[in-house]
Amino acid sequence: MTARDGFALFVAEQMAAAGTTRLRRMFGGHGIYVDGIFVAIVADDRLFLKIDGETRAHFDARALAAFTYLRAGRPFELGYREAPPEVFESPEDMRIWVRRALEAALRAQARERAPARVRRRAPP
Repeated sequence: MTARDGFALFVAEQMAAAGTTRLRRMFGGHGIYVDGIFVAIVADDRLFLKIDGETRAHFDARALAAFTYLRAGRPFELGYREAPPEVFESPEDMRIWVRRALEAALRAQARERAPARVRRRAPP
């Protein structure tokens, strides 16, 4: 086990207050699932949480960095932002921020599963 694995395990343990956590290696780091939903990325000893239009303001207000990686030699941003430092000091703060990430991930899943176009019946 490397030091990065140790940090990812620590984060998953801290996130357990929000639900059952599971780690999976990805992006040169780890993906974290809560109750089977992908909600976070641990990379370079940093925790990034899933965001969407409803949660982005919480992260923007704190100027929290986006998770980016190089794709075809250019930076590409995913819908994950760095967690605020206090989540590692307060289990309640961790639970709140992870819940936001979980809700964002659930909304994203719902959008993906929704039909691309809803047909309406013409009135009789």
